Amino acid sequence: MTNESTTPGAGTPRDVQPDETGIIDLEHTRPVPRTEATSTGQEQAAAHDDPWFDVFGPEHPTQGPGVPARADEDWGSDRADALAEQAHRASYAPPVIPSGPSGAEGAPLQAPEGQTTHAGSGGGFAWPAPTGEAVTFTDAPAGSADPLDGTAPARRKRRRSRSGLLVAGVVGLCLLSGLVGGVAGQLLDDRVNLAGSTLPEPGPGATDRPAGSIASIAATALPSVVTIKVDGGAEGAATGSGFVIDAKGHILTNNHVVEGAASGDIEVVLSNGDTEKATIVGRDASYDLAVLKVSRPGLTPLQLGPSSKVVVGDQVIAVGAPLGLDQTVTTGIVSALNRPVTPGSGGGDVTSYINAIQTDAAINPGNSGGPLLDLNGKVIGINSAIARVPGASGTTGGSIGLGFAIPSDQARRTADQLISTGKATHPIIGVQLDQTFSGEGAQVSDKATAVTAGGPADKAGVKPGDVITGFEGKRIRTPDQLIVSIRSRAVGDTVTLTVKRDGKQIDLQMTLEAEPDS
Repeated sequence: MTNESTTPGAGTPRDVQPDETGIIDLEHTRPVPRTEATSTGQEQAAAHDDPWFDVFGPEHPTQGPGVPARADEDWGSDRADALAEQAHRASYAPPVIPSGPSGAEGAPLQAPEGQTTHAGSGGGFAWPAPTGEAVTFTDAPAGSADPLDGTAPARRKRRRSRSGLLVAGVVGLCLLSGLVGGVAGQLLDDRVNLAGSTLPEPGPGATDRPAGSIASIAATALPSVVTIKVDGGAEGAATGSGFVIDAKGHILTNNHVVEGAASGDIEVVLSNGDTEKATIVGRDASYDLAVLKVSRPGLTPLQLGPSSKVVVGDQVIAVGAPLGLDQTVTTGIVSALNRPVTPGSGGGDVTSYINAIQTDAAINPGNSGGPLLDLNGKVIGINSAIARVPGASGTTGGSIGLGFAIPSDQARRTADQLISTGKATHPIIGVQLDQTFSGEGAQVSDKATAVTAGGPADKAGVKPGDVITGFEGKRIRTPDQLIVSIRSRAVGDTVTLTVKRDGKQIDLQMTLEAEPDS
């Protein structure tokens, strides 16, 4: 792109001025044209008779002998000023000197060469008239004619000019009063104290946001989100997030946030900065969920929404304390559903399997246990894991736009069980899978003991060596996908299993049962 295409007026002739509407451009300002004094005597006479020139006359006449310089000489004056000044000088004219021989004592003063002298009752001195004639002012006796032209209209002109000046003064005073009143009113309206005490403050509702906006949802959710600090003693310290789920002070978080607190203390930092001691009500490593409790009345819970209604592309909001930065809000969308992930440290005897919601909302270490909200402000997931760039080492990392959350439907069932009994049940089908199988699907081991006798799979007719390719009409590609699909259901649910046996597809129905206590 060239500069020519972005410059106003580019490509136009240099003598064409750009549109300056609404712009005061001093570079292009021109003086008001002035009429040169080249009119004829008739034109001047016509202008003298024109009522317009009684108010707006030509510039000040040429200066004559004995006429002092005016303060406004450089600016000119209108005809009304000239007439008023002539009348003023007439009233203070010097006494008439008796006429005598030209050039002798007592001789009248002569007008400058090229001017004529109009005599009254005697001699006098000449004053150039506005029309170019010379007028002689004399000390006329009382009752004589007007010294300007000997007629009454001249006196009427003086009165009219003085009346015009009076009217102009009144108008100017009104304008000044209006200006002062307007400024005073504006100062009062803005509440500006000239002593310098206050400035205008935002009115009520100035920070309100429309319902359903990110700001409105965040403002509602933040008081219910907490920061969890764990002192694990020899296990080390940990920081995570959580949120209030009922009015009794129960807080839901991830198991991997609090699993190191068996011999240590747990502190919950509320949204207002207050700190409360927390105890573990129950935790489940398989679902990577834990419930804490604080003795703090009046906490506002967040509502769990239906994760089964979530679709790819839905807007979501993540709230938590990434890297210890509490009350942090990030946004994104649902990137995918039913992602099989295994969050947590992976150091325990039990591996967590989650049929996760994937999101591109920024999630970092410390976000674990915080809520993932929909645009109704309801919790649809519990933020639990982030992906790491392939090939990276270590247990730390940052957001790369691949975050995972436990669906709220699973979290609700598990939290209810933990609050009620302190532990959660896990549905099973009663088979052992061959982890070395490389084909598509999940293959049941070909060992004779691979199918638990009397278990759900045995009752449904599953045989060792069968390849499970579908669960509830959804395609199964890996063993992990089958596990998270089963874990996402409740004990007692009836499901349809699709198996491949001897090259044939077979649909089998079974009822999920609880895993026996170990």
